[in-house]
Amino acid sequence: MQLSSALNFSHTLINQTVDPGDTVVDATVGNGHDTAYLAKLVGPAGHVYGFDIQAAAIRATASALAAHDLDQQVTLTQTGHENLAQVIPASQPVKCAVFNLGYLPGGNKEIVTKASTTLTAVQALESRLAVNGLILLLVYTGHPGGQDEATALLDHVKQLDQHQFQVLQYGFLNQVHRPPYLVAIQKR
Repeated sequence: MQLSSALNFSHTLINQTVDPGDTVVDATVGNGHDTAYLAKLVGPAGHVYGFDIQAAAIRATASALAAHDLDQQVTLTQTGHENLAQVIPASQPVKCAVFNLGYLPGGNKEIVTKASTTLTAVQALESRLAVNGLILLLVYTGHPGGQDEATALLDHVKQLDQHQFQVLQYGFLNQVHRPPYLVAIQKR
């Protein structure tokens, strides 16, 4: 047996959490890989809300979804994830939300997620999360501002009431090039 990367472990957790018919969130759609993955899992009876501030990310994701005939169960919104509370109905419980913090792979490395917007989105999701639902954040720290965002996120999740949430940090400690690590927040 080999230990899974943070990305692969996040998919293991997604597979154990998301069921057909669920409502889920891709807070940083990027090139659409997680959005399509989530859309397959929720099926036509479920729904994925996807967010990104970059038009190129929305276009790439829309193309990926259309290529697999998954666009019917996805709402893509070109806005920062900090605005998700204005898009997702307040009464709609969320089973899983995924974030890939940092920049769009292959995109402008100066357009990055930021601590203030990420924390706004995470806090909005905490109140909407279904029991046993997950918020999964792949945390990349190798870009300017990445470590500051990671520190702010960890400071926040360490303060969550353990009777309401469980928080897990998963990642390799002895790898070069600062690989991402996973922060998983589960509602009790």
